[in-house]
This record gives sequence, structure tokens and C-alpha cells, in this order.
Amino acid sequence: MLKFPVLIGDIGGTNARFAILLDAYAEPREFPGVRTADFASLDAAIEAAVLDKTSVRPLSALLAVAGPVDGDEIALTNHGWVVRPRAMFETLGLEEVVVLNDFEAQALGVVALGPQHMEKIGGGEAEEEASRVVLGPGTGLGVAGLVHARHMWIPVPGEGGHVDIGPRSPRDFAVFPHIEAIEGRISAEQMLCGRGLVNLYRAVAAADGVEPRLSAPAEITAAALSGGDAVAAEALGVFVTCLGRLAGDMALVFMSRGGVFLTGGIVQKIVPALKDGRFRAAFEDKAPHSALMRAMPVHVVTHPLAALAGLAAYARTPARFGVETEGRRWTSA
Repeated sequence: MLKFPVLIGDIGGTNARFAILLDAYAEPREFPGVRTADFASLDAAIEAAVLDKTSVRPLSALLAVAGPVDGDEIALTNHGWVVRPRAMFETLGLEEVVVLNDFEAQALGVVALGPQHMEKIGGGEAEEEASRVVLGPGTGLGVAGLVHARHMWIPVPGEGGHVDIGPRSPRDFAVFPHIEAIEGRISAEQMLCGRGLVNLYRAVAAADGVEPRLSAPAEITAAALSGGDAVAAEALGVFVTCLGRLAGDMALVFMSRGGVFLTGGIVQKIVPALKDGRFRAAFEDKAPHSALMRAMPVHVVTHPLAALAGLAAYARTPARFGVETEGRRWTSA
């Protein structure tokens, strides 16, 4: 049980979002999010974004970070911050720090949020206590599972965004050679995140021998959805199709009869493209298990702060969740 007040934080590669939970019955008090690039460290961001804005002094912190949690120095995968929990006792006056993976928090959020925060993308009805999987294209690509066992929801973190992804259709074989590789391989994160959408846009342009005119994910998304740019439209189509393929793969790994959940700002902005049939077609194209896939529901999580909602739910009722904290919990005593 964490000591209240609890500082909760969702620390991504681009943005950091914070709230304070006064007790197990209070709603989180949210603070304006900050850009990670604007601060030298997480501690500095917490000082400026939270502690300078309230007289409440949190006794503990529950933080979700975009990277694997291993040891006393936790590096973010797509940003230069290194989280040092032990140093926070002195710099922030905390007595306890628990650090989870950011997609553990997203998985907890799937349980914490109700249907009013979901938009369904096809499939049948979810089995209430069946396994679930969460995917989120953002600064990177996060993946986590969620398993129900022993009357608890157990999040299963990992680095599933870095699995291999390859061409399948004839058009894929024309476009994929132009996608930027890392050490000779194309991982899912090279395509299914903000910079991945830019990679796809440039690859489609190169395959067609045209000069790319857009450079930001938001520009490409807007141009694709408006129908004003054929290259952007195809890039978003490849993005949606490959996201469907990967989501289907992960659904098979976790046998996600409880549903597949897509999170983050990118998917919230491209719901029309996700609902036009290409995502579901790719998701279900898993012979010999196509019938199984057709039954699995997919939802876009529409809540803007789903990870904070998941962290708050865990802080309030830790017995509801099977979160392993060994090696990820530090105390000042």
C-alpha cells in the first residue's frame, strides 16, 4: 500500500503528465502536461509542473516510464532522461517510489475505464475476464498484455513494439525497401509511431519517385484524412494495415478474447481510417484462425489520460491488481 498523498506520473518520450491522489477515495488532481524536452530531468519537471503549483507534498510516487525498468537507473527508450528513484528521496522529499513500464499503466487503465471511454472497431462481445492486449503508437510503440488470474488483473509488460515486421503484398515489396532500417532490420516501431508514419510517407514517396512535401506526423494525418494528398493517404493506409496485422499477432499471442485496446493520441486522431475496413481485414487475416479473430473486439481508448487513470486505480486498490514491485520499489528507510 502506497503512502498518501501519491504523486502519479506517466512519463513518455515526448510528454510527461502528472496528478496527485490525496487518498484512496479522492479523484486525481491533474496538472498540465509538460514536454520532456523542456526539462533536464524528471525531477526538474516534477518540481516545476507539480510541486511549484501546490502546497500538497506527496509522500510517495507511482511513475510509469516509457522504457524497461531494470535497476536503480532507468533510461527512457526514446528520450535522454534517466530516472533515479533513490535520488528522489532527497530532491523531491519522497519516502517511497514505485516505477512501472508505461504500458503496464495503459493496461491498468483498460480495467479502470468504462465503456464511455471506448470506441469499438468491430468484432463481437468481449469475454469479461479473458485476456486482453494493449497497443499504443506514440513517440514509440508500446505493447502490454493483461491477464486475469487469482481474482486479480495482472499486467504483462514487454518490448513488443520492437518485433520484426515485414512486407506481404506486392505494394509492400515496393515500399518497404525505402523504410529506414536499424542495424539491418525493420521493427514495428520503425513504422507504427509518430516518426514511423513519417518513415512510411517518405517510403511511399520514394517508391513513386516523387518529392515528399510533408514532414510532421500531424500534417500527414490531416492530409490523408482530408483526401488532399495521395502519398499521405497511402502512407496512413499502410500504417492502419500494419497496425491491424500486429494487433492481430498480439491478440493471438495473448488469446485476447477480452479484447484488443488501442491507446494514445495517434489512434484517437485516425478513428475514421481505423473504421474503414482495412484495419479489421488485416487483423482478421490470420488463417487458420480467421473465425477466432473475427470474434475478437477491438476498441480505441478515447480517454486522454488513460495511463494516469490506471495508475490511480492501482494506487487506490492495489489488491485488485497483480503488479510485481520487487526490484521496482524503493523506500527511504
